Amino acid sequence: MALMSAKVPSLVRLVFYTLSSATFLFAAGTGAAGVPAIYVFGDSTADVGNNNYLTGKAARANFPHNGIDFPEQRPTGRFSNGYNGIDFLAIHLGFRRSPPPFLSIASKFNHRIARGTEGVNFASGGSGILDSTGSTVSLTNQIQNFATVRSNMTSHLFEAQTNLLLSRSLFLISTGGNDIFGFFSQNLAPNNTEKERFINTLVSTYEYHLQKLYGMGARRFGIVDVPPIGCCPFPRSLNPTEGCVDLLNELALQFNEATKIFMSDLSLKLKGMKYSIGSSYALVSNIIHNPSPLEMDATQSFALCRFQRD
Repeated sequence: MALMSAKVPSLVRLVFYTLSSATFLFAAGTGAAGVPAIYVFGDSTADVGNNNYLTGKAARANFPHNGIDFPEQRPTGRFSNGYNGIDFLAIHLGFRRSPPPFLSIASKFNHRIARGTEGVNFASGGSGILDSTGSTVSLTNQIQNFATVRSNMTSHLFEAQTNLLLSRSLFLISTGGNDIFGFFSQNLAPNNTEKERFINTLVSTYEYHLQKLYGMGARRFGIVDVPPIGCCPFPRSLNPTEGCVDLLNELALQFNEATKIFMSDLSLKLKGMKYSIGSSYALVSNIIHNPSPLEMDATQSFALCRFQRD
């Protein structure tokens, strides 16, 4: 398994820092005061340690060289050499770093979380949009965990206060890649009908999840799309030419385009909903085709592609 470079910023950092600067400014308002909290959902691109608390053979990153650039050079459960993209986005919005992983505080009372002035990170490496993807904390269960947090908030605040705080908070979601890898692993040569059926199922399930969050008070959504996962090291190692796996990239593009459409439709249908989609696909594609300014090598691409094996 490849290791990440300790000296050069990982692609995860580049992706999320660029997205936070260019596409999530709508959420910042007048700075951190405009975003009382961040609630994070997704896979290992967003996990900051939830998987550390899972039993069995769950995907984990609580060992070196993960964390070698983190304060005190310690692994934290982030699938990264240091801060991950969620941390950089949170810092950009005025917070210290990502909110804490839900499973680290699930049995503890946190005054700031209960008061809605600090969010929670529910993301779990290896998870996906579909319940059948992975064996960690599914997106369905992540949203159920958010419902627990919301219930705790309403027990300390008026319902109207809770709704107001949540409507101003940022709901950040980075997921979908593991679902595509799972589909690909089961069908290396799907026909057009099978691909269309899979994308439709994935998108409709994603839309269902977002409507669940909206029903619990979410109004501001930051969506990170799926990068060109066919260019990750592992699928390339399976390709006789050692080049990118075109099918994976094709599926990622189809999913990303479908996501744009349903997000636009949702924003017209759901009152008060605002959203922004950060295109990690476009950003990483540009880095792949123009690598020299970043002195990118194979170990750096591992940072973004790692979730494929979670």
